[in-house]
Amino acid sequence: MIRALEVLEVGTWSGEPADRVDLDHDDRHRRRVAMTGEAGTEFLLDLPKAMALRAGDALKLEDGRLVEVVAAPEALVEIVAEDMGHLVKIAWHLGNRHLPTQLLGDRLRIRRDHVIEDMVERLGGRIAFVTEPFDPEGGAYGHGAVHGHEHGHHHGHGAGADDGHSPDHGHHHHGPHDHG
Repeated sequence: MIRALEVLEVGTWSGEPADRVDLDHDDRHRRRVAMTGEAGTEFLLDLPKAMALRAGDALKLEDGRLVEVVAAPEALVEIVAEDMGHLVKIAWHLGNRHLPTQLLGDRLRIRRDHVIEDMVERLGGRIAFVTEPFDPEGGAYGHGAVHGHEHGHHHGHGAGADDGHSPDHGHHHHGPHDHG
């Protein structure tokens, strides 16, 4: 099976791709997996390390052909607020819970989660259900869809505590330059 060994970032390649792969947010974070493009191109994604693929990236096959990465639509919640102050407060609460969040200027997008949807509404946010590609921010430590380094740290937060953190939640220890 032909392999894709390299990712060309969006904006660094041109021309018509040989094929396209439609991937949701989770499927865009890979190292090694067999894939089939929309036109039937079968290949093995075989990268040296796992990385987050972005919509518009191209996977370069061994024979030089390119397969474009397309962000598949997903069931999401779009959040708006009466003003930017309220939206920033909601964004802070989402970030405090380490939730992947897409920032769209005057609105936010997150994955469907009824507990979080209730919290957003209590904070004054208005929600709408949408089906769109999900491309959350990467954050300071590489969470979400960002090329390169992943922080490799995940918290399984439940809804048990008021602040969204479980009682046995460990604390991050960061160096002096991490919060500039």
